[in-house]
Amino acid sequence: MGKPNPLEGHVSGQSNKPLSKPAHSLSFEDVLKELGGSGIDGLAAQEAESRLQEFGNNELDNGPGVNPTKILVRQVANAMMLVLILAMAVSFGISSWIEGGVVAAIIILNVVIGFMQEYSAEKTMDSLRSLSSPTSQVIRGGDSLTVPTIQVVPGDMVELKTGDTVPADIRLLEVMNFETDEALLTGESLPVLKVADETFAESTGPGDRLNIAFSSSTVTKGRARGVVFATGMFTEIGTIAAALRHQNSRVREPKRTPDGKVKPHRQAQAWALTGGDFIGHFLGVNVGTPLQRKLSQLAIGLFGIAVVFAIIVLAANRFVNDQEVIIYAVATGLSMIPASLIVVLTITMAAGTKRMVERNVIVRKLNALEALGAVTDICSDKTGTLTQGKMVAKKAWIPSRGVYSVGESNEPHNPTAAALYHDEDEPSDDASTDKDLPPDVDEAKDYRELLEDNKPLEEFLKVASLANMATVYKATDGDGWTARGDPTEIAIQVFASRFDWNRKKKVEGDNPEWKLITEYPFSSDVKKMSVVFQQKAAEEPVAFSKGAVERILDACINVDLEGNGQFVELTKEIEADVLSNMESLASQGLRVLGFASKSYSGPTGSDDRAEVEKDLTFRGLIGLFDPPRPESRGAVKRCHRAGIGVHMLTGDHPGTALAIAKQIGIVPSKLSSMSKEMESAMVTTAAQFDKLTDQEIDELPVLPLVIARCAPQTKVRMIEALHRRNMFAAMTGDGVNDSPSLKRADVGIAMGQSGSDVAKDASDIVLTDDNFASILNAVEEGRRIFDNIQKFVLHLLAQNIAQACTLLIGLAFKDANGLSVFPLSPVEIMWVIMVTSGLPDMGLGLEVAAPDILERPPQNLNRGIFTNELLVDILVYGVWMAALCLSSFSLVAYRWGNGIEGLNCNDAYSRECDTVFRARATTFVSMTWFSLFLAWELINFRRSFFRMQPKSKKYFTQWMLDVWRNKFLFWSVMFGFVSIFVILYAPVINHSVFKHTGISWEWGIVLVQAVLFFGGIECWKWAKRVFIRRRAKKAGGGRARRLSSVVFDDYIGITPGMPDADRQNSVGSVSTIGAGQGVDEEKQEKVAQKV
Repeated sequence: MGKPNPLEGHVSGQSNKPLSKPAHSLSFEDVLKELGGSGIDGLAAQEAESRLQEFGNNELDNGPGVNPTKILVRQVANAMMLVLILAMAVSFGISSWIEGGVVAAIIILNVVIGFMQEYSAEKTMDSLRSLSSPTSQVIRGGDSLTVPTIQVVPGDMVELKTGDTVPADIRLLEVMNFETDEALLTGESLPVLKVADETFAESTGPGDRLNIAFSSSTVTKGRARGVVFATGMFTEIGTIAAALRHQNSRVREPKRTPDGKVKPHRQAQAWALTGGDFIGHFLGVNVGTPLQRKLSQLAIGLFGIAVVFAIIVLAANRFVNDQEVIIYAVATGLSMIPASLIVVLTITMAAGTKRMVERNVIVRKLNALEALGAVTDICSDKTGTLTQGKMVAKKAWIPSRGVYSVGESNEPHNPTAAALYHDEDEPSDDASTDKDLPPDVDEAKDYRELLEDNKPLEEFLKVASLANMATVYKATDGDGWTARGDPTEIAIQVFASRFDWNRKKKVEGDNPEWKLITEYPFSSDVKKMSVVFQQKAAEEPVAFSKGAVERILDACINVDLEGNGQFVELTKEIEADVLSNMESLASQGLRVLGFASKSYSGPTGSDDRAEVEKDLTFRGLIGLFDPPRPESRGAVKRCHRAGIGVHMLTGDHPGTALAIAKQIGIVPSKLSSMSKEMESAMVTTAAQFDKLTDQEIDELPVLPLVIARCAPQTKVRMIEALHRRNMFAAMTGDGVNDSPSLKRADVGIAMGQSGSDVAKDASDIVLTDDNFASILNAVEEGRRIFDNIQKFVLHLLAQNIAQACTLLIGLAFKDANGLSVFPLSPVEIMWVIMVTSGLPDMGLGLEVAAPDILERPPQNLNRGIFTNELLVDILVYGVWMAALCLSSFSLVAYRWGNGIEGLNCNDAYSRECDTVFRARATTFVSMTWFSLFLAWELINFRRSFFRMQPKSKKYFTQWMLDVWRNKFLFWSVMFGFVSIFVILYAPVINHSVFKHTGISWEWGIVLVQAVLFFGGIECWKWAKRVFIRRRAKKAGGGRARRLSSVVFDDYIGITPGMPDADRQNSVGSVSTIGAGQGVDEEKQEKVAQKV
């Protein structure tokens, strides 16, 4: 019996448990009644949990998240494994049962280890995807809660706003200019305006069910509230998914003629392309991340080299059809195969994603792991990312009344917790700009006293309270105050509540004083939000609007300057005075918004927004303070030290943006001491930036550090400008309009707490704490992973070079029959590749970040991991290891031995072959030790093994701490050391399997060779350090300088000691940049000291 289909008999528009009619044919009250929910308090927490158990998770059935069979196939379907299988087949084909059996065992071991590690990695990524999955705002037990979408159940009351992804099929209760994008479901390219009060016939198709918000559609405008009636596979999108569950065909479709026919050559072309896709997928060259594809291509290249080397071996032995020659060829081919490469890469990336979660970063796309280490510029929003996102309304200015200030309070949501003050002067008249100095406590006023006979203040508070979707109320348990909504609106609502103008009190209840007619949500295009309300017993409705001061002033025609209800025209002089007061408030670090209103009895449809928001009366300004995060300044400084430019792109006023940018170090704190041109280069507005053509932007000497009044298209243009300068940019975003810039950026960073579902879906990584410092954590982890991949790739390929050179040069070691005797046997080679090299490589993949990882420039992804330094190191270390191994064989066989006396020494041990077996054992031990020592040396590419922590005072013992710190690497090396004795001296294993014998006095050669190996590596590192210091000194015009010391050089007139084009393309070069050439150095130093 097959598993029953839960969708059998399911009707489109029905619930998980069928209703009397489809939901679109029932009134909201009927749907709510049949589902057993509440339109006010929602479901109780216990009931929601019970329904989750009954109906299951709210997710589409996409089959198993992690498919073990596919993972197992991938372990066999790669170029590395094909070489091993070929070697096994050849060994068995010539009756070399031991070699074939060992290779078969290694294949099985590699498949098992690879399967276990990749399965674990896939499970990790699967769990991370669930962590970054969308969340939903539901009402349960009367409280508004944020829950994972997967936990939404039928009967839940859900609140929707612009940018949200609809979590399930929802019958709408309340809509306000609510539109959704249903292209995914219906193919309709335009957003659909929804209604709540209408019902439709049962036969109505999904595209015409205007009272339903469908799962997976996106809210493009407005807000709504409704009840969930279908979840998971019972949603409309789930029904479609069930119908399309069959696997998508990977067969290429042939091109057809206009009449629909397929010509033979087109069919052959489609078959060829399909075959190419299959082979590419099989070998891994067209799947996975860019780095995984590159390494798969490397594997295929090494496979080709292995075949060539095997042919060289056969040619050197005159293509004799002899078992010994063929085994030698197999051994040489195997020497070029880094069989553990893909496994180690998988482990490293999986460990990196886990580590990032601990540092508040969720990786949604593995590509981001590679990209983060190359980031040269970070474009960040201000509110909630660089700042705390805890808005407090500090000051309000009303033209006819002056400034109303709020005192200090530790309870930002409590409207009764802070004192109120009034000053009749304008903000621009106040010489002091220190917002932290509180007014005299004796000057505090009672709100009733301030409201007495104060019509201008009352009109101002109407806008603050009613043009506001936030809710501030006393907690149900009577202990403290609770707020729900946008932080900016919460702060304004708290301010209004200080004067007893709480929105909840005015618009809710059985007979509210004010009734909402329509709402126009905040739009980043118009930078305003507006509402229209009807007051009880009033003749005309009233429109209230708040937003960016410049946009509000553009919409106003008059203002009450005397406070007597007599309006005067808003002239250019009055407007200039308003802007002057705004500048004064903004210079104090306050985010300034403007308020306006008017009587309005015109139409209020979704297309009438422009009519509602014109000819307004200006009511005043409000200043909100959002303190910088304590860690932001340090994080920005560390970015500069790491060679990463930080740009603030914010919707705030330039004065506010500049004040915060100074506090956290994005721009110099002594900006006023610089020229006007320098200041303009650092700080600009979106209006100024957007009016420039791309060519004019490219001609700018530098790009701005701060762009205020930023619009979504400004962010996109900034990213494109950085790309044209060969920069690698990361961009933060939280709103639905940020998705284009997030997709365009090299690394899109969404906010986990305040970000919309659309922004998260467009991003590469998600910050769970919305903190700028976490971006730096991600960059550090990206660089660490990049470094570690370089370390184990260097270790693996140096090992391959060493083995290949040893075997190819070892062709000169011939017996009396003229056949080559291999210095390393096939099983010895496989042991080194899989155990001596493979296990330490896994340890290198888990290494911690180097001490100076954030004190050097970003990596250059154009070169990838194969930098010039890495390629030279691979060659030097490989050749040095091969030279020492060949000398070990030569000394034992020829210097203190009688040469190669026996025959068939590649096949079996005999008395005549004893010298060869001893020489081979000495070579094998040397190669093993070199591989193990090299793993420790590669903890740092340049620093001495004995001084990897430059600031440590433990001059003689620090190396012990370094090798013990990475426990996996330590025990891998120890296992390699201990296992060598078993392999050397265990009977049968040594002679029959590894083709060597126990050694005695030869240990002296091994010890001397180990010292020489260590000495050679240390000398090479020392030479690199000297070369790099001299190059840095030369590039610096005699002075090597830190990256952080030159971060503002371009802005203050210092030209680095290289052409601009060279500097932009020098990502990944030395970590110091020189001072200017051709400019007076003394003047440069004075300017730099000012900064």
